[in-house]
Amino acid sequence: MKAIVKSKPENGIWMENVPMPEIGPNDVLLKIQKSAICGTDLHIYKWDEWAQQTIKTPLIIGHEFMGVVVDVGSEVDRVKVGERVTAEGHISCGFCRNCRRGRQHICDHTIGIGVNKNGGFAEYVSVPAKNVLHVDSRISDEMMAIMDPLGNATHTALSFPLLGEDVLITGIGGPIGAMAAAICKFSGARNIIGTDLSKYRRDLTRKMGATRVIDPTKESIKDAMAKHEMVAGFDIGLECSGSPAAFNDMVNHMYNGGKISLLGLLPQQTQINWSKLIFKGLTLKGIYGREMYETWYHMEMMLTSGLDISSVITHRFAADDYQKAFEIMEKGDCGKIILNWE
Repeated sequence: MKAIVKSKPENGIWMENVPMPEIGPNDVLLKIQKSAICGTDLHIYKWDEWAQQTIKTPLIIGHEFMGVVVDVGSEVDRVKVGERVTAEGHISCGFCRNCRRGRQHICDHTIGIGVNKNGGFAEYVSVPAKNVLHVDSRISDEMMAIMDPLGNATHTALSFPLLGEDVLITGIGGPIGAMAAAICKFSGARNIIGTDLSKYRRDLTRKMGATRVIDPTKESIKDAMAKHEMVAGFDIGLECSGSPAAFNDMVNHMYNGGKISLLGLLPQQTQINWSKLIFKGLTLKGIYGREMYETWYHMEMMLTSGLDISSVITHRFAADDYQKAFEIMEKGDCGKIILNWE
């Protein structure tokens, strides 16, 4: 079969002919129809410090995908050949303390599809049956292919109540930040203010439901608040940028008792004013992946009852044109990019 492989420990990825994946008794074989490129895939493509420390080559990358079941293992009874499905990209052990208390998303021994084992940028992929998800037939193939990152946005946004709240999203222009803005609006937030350096992505996010999106180098958060008659500060913060400056700006503009979801990966040397965190009584929550599997339920319910995130998909390419897709990703003038394998 054809697959996009990180075959060498250097910049780039390559389309190769590789053996078909084998399935065990509890696995399912999917024929991929659509996959989507994630920022993680770009890190692997660029072979940055994180990729060098994490990825063992050769590896078929890709963890955002959907497809049709073409074979099942001998012990699988809840997934049938011919079904249209997607999959949770984190494989939990099922036996550690976190798994057994319903916190599979922070399993002690998580294995990532497309990171620690061969992934979905291929004509076929093998995944554990327990990770396979059936979704409502009203949800399109393209939406199914991006439910993994939508899950990150859902986990980030819905970690704290949003109804009537003022929300600040730093790094709002990235696909997860943009989808989080749409979820905040859908969930009844009052004002959704976002910051991002990219004009392309600021324009994209305005389509997703943000009240106001600013370039923080040209307009201050304080000025944006004044234009919407906000006096005290933000109730909810969604940090999606990974920027120390943006995070500190968020802390400075939170209302006392505010709550912050931390999705962006801040550098180890990030410094903050701890006194402000303490005296404001702020709550910080680290966000990793999706809460398995409650986040998936939330996504399905929102998508079938009016949440529209279709604008976040900005480019579509045949899988053979993956190089063009990654070049656009590297420039950053895009939302989600779909690769078609059909």
